[in-house]
Amino acid sequence: MENNNHCGCGHDHHHHGEEEYPTIKLTLDDDRELECIVLEIFKVEQQEYIALLPNGEEQALLYRFNEEEEAEGPQLENIENDEEFNIVSEVFLELMENNHVEEGEILE
Repeated sequence: MENNNHCGCGHDHHHHGEEEYPTIKLTLDDDRELECIVLEIFKVEQQEYIALLPNGEEQALLYRFNEEEEAEGPQLENIENDEEFNIVSEVFLELMENNHVEEGEILE
């Protein structure tokens, strides 16, 4: 019997569909909306970051993540500094490598 659950990612897990992932819609500079899966919210030093995977894409996007009480929901900021981006990327990759997660779960 053929295993239809193999996605080619190198991990053995079952795919349950993207609807089980938390998602967020980003509004781009040209007012287009981009729906993304929330892969991870994590902290580096005192700053929180979010890793998003746009639907149909293979590369995650990393942003600064802030939840302010007076704001209308979470605020995302671009990471402008190369050094900061490299540090955040390394932490994110380590989290992904060290924590095999079944689809539908968020690392906390």
